[in-house]
Amino acid sequence: MAFAHLHVHTEYSLLDGSNKITEYVNRIRELGMTAGAITDHGVMYGVIDFYRAAKKAGINPILGCEVYVAPGSRFDREQVKGEDRYYHLVLLAENNVGYANLMKIVSKGFVDGYYYRPRVDMEVLETYHEGIIALSACLAGEVQRYLTRGMYEEAKAIALKYETCFGKGNFFLELQDHGIPEQAQVNQQLLRMHQELGIDLVATNDVHYTYEKDAEAHDILLCLQTGKKLSDENRMRYEGGQYFVKSEEEMKALFPYALDAIENTQKIADRCHVEIEFGVTKLPKFDVPDGYTSWEYLNKLCYEGLDERYSPKRVQELKPRLEYELSVIQKMGYVDYFLIVWDFIHFAKSSGIAVGPGRGSAAGSIVSYCLEITDIEPMRYNLIFERFLNPERVSMPDIDVDFCIERRQEVIEYVGRKYGKDHVAQIVTFGTLKAKGVIRDVARVLDMPYAQADAIAKMIPNDLHMTLDIALKQSKELRDLYEGDSDVKYLIDMSKRLEGLPRHASMHAAGVVICGKPVDEYVPLSRASDGSITTQYIMTTLEELGLLKMDFLGLRTLTVIQDTINLVEKNRGI
Repeated sequence: MAFAHLHVHTEYSLLDGSNKITEYVNRIRELGMTAGAITDHGVMYGVIDFYRAAKKAGINPILGCEVYVAPGSRFDREQVKGEDRYYHLVLLAENNVGYANLMKIVSKGFVDGYYYRPRVDMEVLETYHEGIIALSACLAGEVQRYLTRGMYEEAKAIALKYETCFGKGNFFLELQDHGIPEQAQVNQQLLRMHQELGIDLVATNDVHYTYEKDAEAHDILLCLQTGKKLSDENRMRYEGGQYFVKSEEEMKALFPYALDAIENTQKIADRCHVEIEFGVTKLPKFDVPDGYTSWEYLNKLCYEGLDERYSPKRVQELKPRLEYELSVIQKMGYVDYFLIVWDFIHFAKSSGIAVGPGRGSAAGSIVSYCLEITDIEPMRYNLIFERFLNPERVSMPDIDVDFCIERRQEVIEYVGRKYGKDHVAQIVTFGTLKAKGVIRDVARVLDMPYAQADAIAKMIPNDLHMTLDIALKQSKELRDLYEGDSDVKYLIDMSKRLEGLPRHASMHAAGVVICGKPVDEYVPLSRASDGSITTQYIMTTLEELGLLKMDFLGLRTLTVIQDTINLVEKNRGI
């Protein structure tokens, strides 16, 4: 095998890619490829999902991003308009240093340079170039943009600029052929540039969907993105149906004059090896008072709490349980975790911010109760500590904390002040195209009457985990319509190809991550619609990466919380 896909958009190029990660990985394995890349537009949302799926399939995952490069400074706004507002550039992580730098680059695009798109500039690229392999991208790349305008010498200068930035052998001129006349013209000039400058070529296919047959469904997806209908003449299109995962043979047939560019894809793939560590905790260090270690301070707080919350007789009875829990917490490395949680809950209560009594498995811990993290006495209800922390099953403790929704932000700001603003971020979440919703969305694009689409959607059973395949099995009415009406069949078939795709990114209502170093040392950052900085990885992924994530859930009224606390106090019976 002498080809690997290095320019690939997945479902996380939101409403622009319908290439589902699992299908993509399976497809490149079917085609006999040993590696493949992920290079979504400006983001790294899907990098961890792709990494795990590829590793499981025996595929070498190449982690990358197609970034947007500002023509001047990333801080400039409205200096340049139109298509020169930003240029495309493909970046691939060669190693773990490159992966760390890629996270920095992508984060800078959102934190500093967001203007229509998350833009970086040459300053960012020069600062974080180590371990990165760059490709000149598509027709929207800076080199190609100048070539389409007949500005060959200027394009050469730009190519040399990028080669100087990333280093000899780390920047490649990218050939693409999707049947677009401009690409054929640009490719000939890139061949000439290669000969004159000695910058190597690489051949890619700008993948946006998995199979050739997915072109129609992808066209519908673009309409969802742009608010258009298929019947609209002036709308965004990916003409030609060539943006799928092609085989090595298909790529060689496109570039018989540049087979070295095909082979270079595999050479690049063989250079790229990133190893991501899962399950190793990366907790921030809690600053304890002088004269204490973290372990000593946790013990002090717990035994003070034991004396405060129990009678002298019960204190003696419960000391072995407390000692056992503390020993497990120490062995599992979660001493600082409990101090961190105790601290911000203590702040909230001291500030008159209503805090819930505790939910879930954390209520089974007497340590949590003694620290006043929870207000439910675990011994009275025979709650099991091992449901919360089990030495036989190493996983991060999960303490969900309810704060009054009106003052929850004060707690988040306190955490930011204590650990550093850049050490704390809220967490991304994704809305997806679910069964009922995707039917209505696709029907609108197909210009199907709303009443008809609504009637079809209502035939889908109400279930959080419902899919169209399951609905067709469970609903005879829907199945009969599907089998008897060609228009409905087309609607459902297209909807099935788009079902489950992420539709938009937003900020998790309560999720916060707290890190011992700046957050972008561990995960890439993005920016929510309200300007808040969020992670690009979801809550469960952060936990798997060993980071401290918290659910700062908000209850709508103080009364709800206080009534619950009062009920607990009334029935405590200690």
